[in-house]
Amino acid sequence: MSHQKELSALRAALKSHITPDKAEILQRFFKTGPGEYGEGDQFHGVVVPDQRRVARQFKTLALPAVEQLMQSAFHEERLTALFILIHQFEMGNLTVKERIFQTYVRNMVYINSWDLVDSSAPHIIGAWLEQRDRSQLYEWADSDDLWQRRIAMLATFRYIKNGEFEDALKIADKLVDDPQDLIHKAVGWMLREIGKRDLARERQFLDRHAATMPRTMLRYAIEKLPEPQRQAYLKLKP
Repeated sequence: MSHQKELSALRAALKSHITPDKAEILQRFFKTGPGEYGEGDQFHGVVVPDQRRVARQFKTLALPAVEQLMQSAFHEERLTALFILIHQFEMGNLTVKERIFQTYVRNMVYINSWDLVDSSAPHIIGAWLEQRDRSQLYEWADSDDLWQRRIAMLATFRYIKNGEFEDALKIADKLVDDPQDLIHKAVGWMLREIGKRDLARERQFLDRHAATMPRTMLRYAIEKLPEPQRQAYLKLKP
């Protein structure tokens, strides 16, 4: 089967899982209205478990076709493409991994929602840079683009899971005054994950920033702390 025929078959498979009225619900959930972060995004109305099933079915889709799918106007097609990329990255040799990393970076403009970022950045960006120079993460953390900043933060989840916190904490330092709520949530989440593994390291960060960091970021960061510690940090906020 040609790449284009296989891509058409994948799209047909996705559409076979459409749930009536789900598209409208997803458009509201992902804030697709004027001025919202997902403005103009389109949805078929396919839930994530069905997207994962389709991704498994087409996991060997040729990379040019996956890249084409990444550029779709439909959210579910972009996320399905990312699920396929993750599978191919994890199964691939060094050459394949590098091609997938470059494809991901080249198409960052299409990785433009929190679920697309969160599902993929640790598994591709974080994984590829794990044994390499990570300076690119810091460039993305300084970007004017919301999604590049979130990719930088979420990529460090890979390292946090391995007990390595330095990059996450340095990027959190860069983003601690970020104006965007979706960055507040991402930073707070990664701080919470650090705290699960090394509470002292998280508290060092919080002791420096709790009084001035955005309230949403603080609430995410302290969610799992003992209640007396949570209240003590919350009282630092004006």
